[in-house]
Amino acid sequence: MRPYGEVEVVEVPETPLAGGEDNARAKEGAALLGLLRKGAFTVALDGQGKQSSSEEWSAFLAEKKLHGQSHFQFLLGGASGLDARVLAAADHRWSLSRLTFPHQMARCIVLEQLYRAIRIERGEPYHH
Repeated sequence: MRPYGEVEVVEVPETPLAGGEDNARAKEGAALLGLLRKGAFTVALDGQGKQSSSEEWSAFLAEKKLHGQSHFQFLLGGASGLDARVLAAADHRWSLSRLTFPHQMARCIVLEQLYRAIRIERGEPYHH
């Protein structure tokens, strides 16, 4: 992302699904909620969230920055998704696609789309 900005990736431990998906989501959710930065615009990755094109996503982020948002945080769930409390705490719910991706791949897609959004906003080429 340099020279455009700084990115910090913070992970919470995955909870084994052996105790049930609800339990795993709750434990992971509590850990995520404990890491939220006050004042940062919070985006939760959610299959039921809003989908957008790269250009629309760039315009969305640019609009947030225009209105004083300078810090963003993105929340990606584990194998069973995000806890309802995490979704409720988010300012925006974003769906990358109707397809299902492993959360490790979703992280790469989020970073790539952030990079692409910045390039689009700056009027720089972003296809290659």
